[in-house]
Formats: sequence, C-alpha cells, structure tokens
Amino acid sequence: MKKPDMTPSLDSDERVPSPIHSEPEGWYEKLYHMLLSNIPFSLLLVDRSLRVVSANRNFLVKGRRSVKDTVGARISEVFPETIMGFTQLESKIRNVFDTGLPLPGAQMTYRAPGVHTRIYYYTVIPVSLGPTVEHVMLVLDDITEKVQLVEKARMVERHLATVVESANDLVVSTDTKGNIVSWNLAAEHISGYLANEVLGRKLSEMCLASQQTGMKEMIRRVTEGDAVQSKEVGLVSRTGVLVPVDWSCSPILDDSDKVSGVVAVGRDLTERRAFEQHIFQSEKLAALGVMAGGIAHELRNPLAASFSAAQFLLDPAGDPTFQRECVSKIINGIQRSSAIIENLLRFARPAPASDRVGQIDLVALAQETISVLAPQAKLQKIRILERFDATPVLVSGNTNLLQQVLMNLILNACQATPGGGEVIVRVCREADEAWMQVEDTGCGVSPANLGRVFDPFFTTQPVGKGTGLGLSICHTIVRQHGGTIELDSVEGRGSIFTVRLPCLKA
Repeated sequence: MKKPDMTPSLDSDERVPSPIHSEPEGWYEKLYHMLLSNIPFSLLLVDRSLRVVSANRNFLVKGRRSVKDTVGARISEVFPETIMGFTQLESKIRNVFDTGLPLPGAQMTYRAPGVHTRIYYYTVIPVSLGPTVEHVMLVLDDITEKVQLVEKARMVERHLATVVESANDLVVSTDTKGNIVSWNLAAEHISGYLANEVLGRKLSEMCLASQQTGMKEMIRRVTEGDAVQSKEVGLVSRTGVLVPVDWSCSPILDDSDKVSGVVAVGRDLTERRAFEQHIFQSEKLAALGVMAGGIAHELRNPLAASFSAAQFLLDPAGDPTFQRECVSKIINGIQRSSAIIENLLRFARPAPASDRVGQIDLVALAQETISVLAPQAKLQKIRILERFDATPVLVSGNTNLLQQVLMNLILNACQATPGGGEVIVRVCREADEAWMQVEDTGCGVSPANLGRVFDPFFTTQPVGKGTGLGLSICHTIVRQHGGTIELDSVEGRGSIFTVRLPCLKA
C-alpha cells in the first residue's frame, strides 16, 4: 500500500532556493518518520476503507501492539468492540471523510491487554493533498495523569469545603479589595446573613462602624504581604446585635505566589466574654474577702469616734463649743464610712454598659484604688508609696476593669510581703505609653515560675488561699486594652509588675 506524501507542495513561483549542499535522497522521509516516532502523542493514519495506513511508535508501545497486526488492519480490529460502540468512532471517521472537517475533541477510556486503564483525548483530522480527503489522522493524547490530578484537586477542594462548612468559626474569603467571595455556614449562623446576601459586599461594612477602619487596614496589610496579628473587630448581626469576633487574616496566593485574596477566620467571643465577666466578678468578691479585715478596722475608727461624740452630746450641761466639735466629728465619721462603703460597692458591682469604654486618668484611678487598699496594707505593716506624674495620665478603657488590674497587683504585692515592707505604685507617661507599675520588697518569684505566673489557675499559695486566676485575668484585661503586662522579679528581693497602655493626648 503506497504511503501518502506528507510533504507540503509548493507552486512554481514559491520554490525555495536550493541550499549550497542539497539533502541526501530520502532525507525528508527520514525526518518525517523520526518526528512521527518521537512525537508524544499516539497517531494513526486511516484510509477511506477505514484501514490503518501507519501507526507511530507511541501508539504501538502504549497499546502493546506490533506493526504487523496494526498496519493494514481495520480500525474496528485495532480498538476493542466496547470502545468502538461507545465512541461511535467509525461513524465519526466517515463523517470527517464526507465533510472534510476535523472532529471536535472527545474523551475515551482505553485499556490494552496487560496495561492499566488509560484515558485519552482524541480528535480526527482530515489529511488532503487534493480536492478529496484520502486519509484521516486519529490523534490520541494520553491525559490519564491530568485527569487524575484534576480529580485529586477536586477531592481536596471538596474536603476543604467540607472542613470550612463544618467549622464552628467564621471562615470568610475576600478579594484583594476586601469584597466577600465566600461565607461559610458558621458565618451565616452567627451573623444571620445568608451567603447570597453578602457576596460582593465589603467585609468591613459588616463590622461595627467605629472599627471598620481597623478591618480595612488589616486586609490591606495582608494583601501587601505584611504579617498581621489577630485583631478583635465587632460584627453587626442582622438583628443589630454586636458580636465580638477575634479575626485572624492570611493571604491567598496564586500560582505565581502573588496575593490574590484574603481568608479571614473569626472566632465568636460572646461565650468567652460572658465567662470572663463571671470570673472577673468572682475575683472581685474574692478580693473583697481579703480586704474585709482591713475594711472592718477602718470602719471601726470613725464609728468609735462618732459613738463617743454622741455620748458627750447626751450631757445637757455640756459646753456648746465642745458639743459643736462632737457634731462635726460625727458628721466626718459618717462621711468617711460612707466613702469606704461606696468604694466597696464600686468594686463589687458589675460595670454598667455606659461605663464600658471612656477616657480614664490613671493617676486618679490609682489614688482611689490605694485609698481602698490602704487599711488592709496597714494591718500587714506595709506602706504603700505613691509615685505619680504631676499631670493626668490619660488612656481609653473600662474604669472598673483597669481598677481591678491595679487592685490585684497591689494585693499580690502585699501577699508577697507577709512580714511587712513597702509597696511602691508608680503612674507615669513615656512618649505614647502610659505606665502603671507595682513594686514590692517581698519574696520574689523563682526563675522556674517566671514563665507561668500569668497562666490560669497557677498559684504558689496553699490550697484554699488562692484561685490562681488573678494575674491571668489581669493579663486578659490589659490585652483587651491593647497593652502589655510584664514581670521583673528576683527571688528573695521582690518583684515589679509593669502595665503599659496606649496613651491619649492630654
């Protein structure tokens, strides 16, 4: 059977100039067969009688066939009957002969004897050297690995989608401009908004108005490649309820390692805040119990003076001037007792919603706290020394919570100085930071325990003498206010707790 000439024909006026050294006879035919043998596709050349005219090495190797039982055989003898019936290959090849148009690509699954199943993408191309299509070329591209990779990618995608949808945290993805691309079931449940209601909206628009800038800034920094720590930004639900959410953002990278989006994982802090508030309240009551002895002693003094003054007033023959002094002592004693009780109530009751965040003068806060704790310290033979800036040191925060921090630190210092000594309380401002510092001359902290003092339930006190939550709560409160708390201690010489908070301009 004569093979078709596959070299392109040229018109007389398109002849290529002869090279200086002309190619040997049959050179083009050898080149053709070399290319045909090494091309990474399986190729079959089929004539109008649907017999194979030639087959390249790739097809023979993958199909485990020889030239003898392939060339000259009908196409139906080369492929299994099931494939011929499923693909309707004979009909498609005849159609290409009739129309002269190539067959659009299709997919087939082929398994040669003794070979694993392979998946091919095939197409049929007409080969014409004149007005009539004499041959067609069947091109088969082995796409098994590609299909497997696609299926593996789909499986991973389905797995990740399942993980995201079953997560208890909000998982939200955005583009580089902060527009929401995906919104998982937890986000729907917590916010009350369905995914189709928020897709395309900016994530920052879903947040509390005063904190939208913080969310925009976090997304911007992530898209620019900066490392961003978690940040608490409130989410406003459909019903208008503010949901405290701790957000952590990471970049989504494309194949060229460029940032194509942002994934934001948000943890609902509602239950945690309620638990913390419960613990805060419990710690306040525990602290009040510690102060009870000093408060009782402090109340006895004005009450005793008032009682004595009242006894003198019962004498009808008393000196009027002396009686006026007695009345004055009674009034002063009642006012002093009332102030002590008011301070106790301020510590004991939860902060009202209107008192959650505001401008606070740390100097005034420290003076008020010391006035409450001084009686207890006096009973323990401890002097509380004040080292305050002459001007107000202003921060933004919750008065009760910051007062609780300072109260816990001073009580800790007193407990660490059981034999008496000094506790120095400092409040100052350095650059853009406000400092509250509590220094004692007590027993200090051993090096082994330095890294554990802020851990929940860690205490060196005997059983029943401490919960181990005081410093942990202080650490949480200070972090909520955007600050830090540090301990510098030498065992046997004392400790210094330093609280640093962002400072407001005076």
